[in-house]
Amino acid sequence: MALNRREFTQKSAAAGFALTGAVGVLATAPEALASDERAHGGPGRDGDDRGYDGHGHDRLGYGPLVADPDGLLALPEGFSYRVITRTGVTRLESGEFTPSHHDGAATFAGPRGTTYVVYNHELKGARSKWAHPVPLTEGLVYDPAAAGGCTVVEIHRDGTVAEWVGIAGTSTNCAGGRTAWGTWLTCEENSDLAGKNGMTKDHGYVFEVDPRDRRANLDPKPLKFFGRYDHEAVVVDPKRGHAYLTEDASNPNGLLFRWVPPQDFEHGRGRLRALADDAGVLQAARCIDSAGRFVDDLSRATRIGTVYGVDWVDVPDRDARTVPVRKQFTDAQVTRGRKLEGMWWADGGAYVVSSYAREESPGAAHDGQVWFYDPKRRTLTLKVLLGVNAAPERDGAFDGPDNITVSPYGGLVIAEDGEGVSHLFGATDSGRTYPIARNDLNDSEFTGVVFSPDGDTLYASIQSPGIMVAITGPWRRQPRR
Repeated sequence: MALNRREFTQKSAAAGFALTGAVGVLATAPEALASDERAHGGPGRDGDDRGYDGHGHDRLGYGPLVADPDGLLALPEGFSYRVITRTGVTRLESGEFTPSHHDGAATFAGPRGTTYVVYNHELKGARSKWAHPVPLTEGLVYDPAAAGGCTVVEIHRDGTVAEWVGIAGTSTNCAGGRTAWGTWLTCEENSDLAGKNGMTKDHGYVFEVDPRDRRANLDPKPLKFFGRYDHEAVVVDPKRGHAYLTEDASNPNGLLFRWVPPQDFEHGRGRLRALADDAGVLQAARCIDSAGRFVDDLSRATRIGTVYGVDWVDVPDRDARTVPVRKQFTDAQVTRGRKLEGMWWADGGAYVVSSYAREESPGAAHDGQVWFYDPKRRTLTLKVLLGVNAAPERDGAFDGPDNITVSPYGGLVIAEDGEGVSHLFGATDSGRTYPIARNDLNDSEFTGVVFSPDGDTLYASIQSPGIMVAITGPWRRQPRR
């Protein structure tokens, strides 16, 4: 059922959303967002001083970053890191080196205090192009010509580490998503058909990997009902069963998708693999503003707090063998976004990243947006907006958000994939930002940012050459505003 202007306005007003944007300042640098919530009775007014220093001052973040004498990772004072895997150095159980180009990740609690970290390897094209592709482990290979896949790292309480292949023979495994039933959905950000670039099978699909049951990963099956396109990330609504997916594409810009499962379908381990290729309905987002006007691109939003109503339009041909999915719609039918990237399910909805917008987008240029989709109200709210970074080679400003997670200490933690200096940074509910880590090794992006199940450790990777680290320190509750 379409969402009309009256319904959208009533729902937004009832939720207390600002329809035209609550804050008009872009968060280009740490603490850049002005905020007047203290004067208006904001966080802290009820005696909850978490995130404040006892004098009524906001204690945002963890202080300045301290350069790493080992030249790898700058962190705030009191924090430390440990290298967990490193391409060309650490080895899998089978003896091969850890594959390169780490990307999206998730953590899972294992037996006796162990933690499983499942992470992708974004390797595109033929295996011969890469020094350290994902090994072709027997029974776990989709396409023997493809270099990508994902590995599972098992970290024991005593610090020992084991790593093995979760899936191999997939292409350009970028991000993905953790499910409520304890599996990882890994996404191919490449839609080559068999016969192109040396591939022997069609690509552009989502696959499921179970970190706790290796037998469940045998004979990999693409989940074709999610569509065939350049997938980035996916989340699953544990209440309604809908899946939401992002597409990282251009010419034209990519789409935000929703998959509606078949009637009476119940999620669980192994149940997605049992579905038919055309199961459920795949749909693309169509946004309207508070005046009922169609929004053609997410770059039209220029204020934090902007809220759009969302309708969903059925995809005509989800396997897209002749016409890519995003090109099956005119620009007047769906809402597009440049580099729709990481997603995370929390707070009853989906956080969605758009990394940047420039001349390819019809709206305002920016260096990153984070949106929140509320499935109950069918609204998309702009939570973080990064202005164009004029000097990315200098430390201080943030640009190009990519992988994202929700912090157990409040707000978001975001991996930067921009120009110049790369960071992990935090963002509050009102969009203020602060640094957590800086890549002191090279200009490669950060990826795979995710907390351990107990919240004590933040895992993240430097994509190239492929280094996963575990960050620990005096984490504390961050202010909401």
